[in-house]
Amino acid sequence: MGWILVITIFIVMVPVSFFYVLSNGNPYTKYINNNHVPTYLNQKEYTKNDIKEMDYVEPKYLINKDFYHGHHMVIFKDEPTMTYYYGVTKKGKEVKQFCEKDVLLKDGVTDLTVDKTKHSEKKCVSSLKNRDR
Repeated sequence: MGWILVITIFIVMVPVSFFYVLSNGNPYTKYINNNHVPTYLNQKEYTKNDIKEMDYVEPKYLINKDFYHGHHMVIFKDEPTMTYYYGVTKKGKEVKQFCEKDVLLKDGVTDLTVDKTKHSEKKCVSSLKNRDR
């Protein structure tokens, strides 16, 4: 009787866990990002007053395999049409800014840019390179 319960729980939990990760992202990756990225931004002397919006995001496409898949998007108050992305490396858990940024155009369309902007860091990493698996 105990084996039937264990098998039933396993049969139910595997698909539920799969759909949770598919919908919400990997909880471990989210935990790593939520602990490292805000600390990194504080070290760069950004405060809550500088940031309009900051949140963990899971891209729907492959990113640089040296980084955890999920990363943080940050919108600064003084640059509200620009979205910056920060990722955490798998090796060493270092936070890096991605070179690609989203810019909201006047017609409401979002475009991708790698141009230097107000909050661009001198050394950024491409999230679109090194994606082969």
